[in-house]
Amino acid sequence: MAVELTSLADVLALDFDDVIDVRAPAEFAEDHLPGAISLPVLDDDERARVGTIYKQVSPFDARKIGAALVAKNASLHLQGPLADRPGGWRPLVYCWRGGQRSGSFATILAQIGWRVEVIKGGYKTWRGLVVKAVYDNPFPCPVVVLDGNTGSAKTDVLNLLPARGVQVLDLEGLANHRGSLFGGMGPQPSQKAFEGRLALAMARLDPSRPVVIEAESSKVGECRLPPRLWRAMVDAPRVAIAAPRAARAEYLTRAYADFVADAGRLDEILLKLRHAHAAELIAEWRDLGTAGHFLPLADSLMQHHYDPRYAKHRARMTVPLTEIAAPRLWPDDLEAVADQVAAAVQVRV
Repeated sequence: MAVELTSLADVLALDFDDVIDVRAPAEFAEDHLPGAISLPVLDDDERARVGTIYKQVSPFDARKIGAALVAKNASLHLQGPLADRPGGWRPLVYCWRGGQRSGSFATILAQIGWRVEVIKGGYKTWRGLVVKAVYDNPFPCPVVVLDGNTGSAKTDVLNLLPARGVQVLDLEGLANHRGSLFGGMGPQPSQKAFEGRLALAMARLDPSRPVVIEAESSKVGECRLPPRLWRAMVDAPRVAIAAPRAARAEYLTRAYADFVADAGRLDEILLKLRHAHAAELIAEWRDLGTAGHFLPLADSLMQHHYDPRYAKHRARMTVPLTEIAAPRLWPDDLEAVADQVAAAVQVRV
């Protein structure tokens, strides 16, 4: 039986023991349904080989060789990752467009006695729902942007808001990036995978309530924001955390402890700023980093690099702005800041 997905709500409501992606590993790595596991029935080389035979020899020969490879790989999965699945196991299987790869594997699983189903249209259906949500449809909620200069603890405050009844959209969490040159937190998702995460997060929002989104550029690391979302953020009212530079420098040395602990990585990032600043200033920053003087380094980076850029960007903004004063940014202080932001969000909309 084929499962038909007509909305992202259908994806969120899927109730199977495992969702199995039988596409090649490279296809899975680029993007896949949320929570899916990879059990390819053709690996990357095998898929390329079958495709070449299909075009250069004949579809019949391609299907014959493909069937043998699928049977071989299915046997390996049954003796390996699926060996402990019980009789009542319910898997959902998909390939690129719900065709031969998923159908072949599902037939084998069904013959064993498992209640297996496939996704009608396969991955292509999922991708279509994502594109419609993030590119074609208007953004579903009123937006309030949480603003503030670098080091204002915006992400920490954003994560405190749900406990205060405020819905949020954490773009940095979805993109696995803190949104600045120093923001790397490990591998980022592909653009398609980021859009899939974003689409599901949007589907969970209540359109009758405002959503708070942290101020970002049009890219979070290497992940591009869809134009409709970016436009909603540009046009949205803003609540800004106003904290003194000394408090922000102190916060940054705590929040970016991974850079503080890795002098080589810190120096590598500082060198990337050479296109924007004089050699003398870059040398000063590198010396501060090498000496472990992280507070003055953070302060100088904000004074000469980040704050001027924020000010230039804000000078072009015409949307209403509410400021929340935050003299300190220690964890206990952020609770009070979150209270004020939550109250301001209700006023702004």
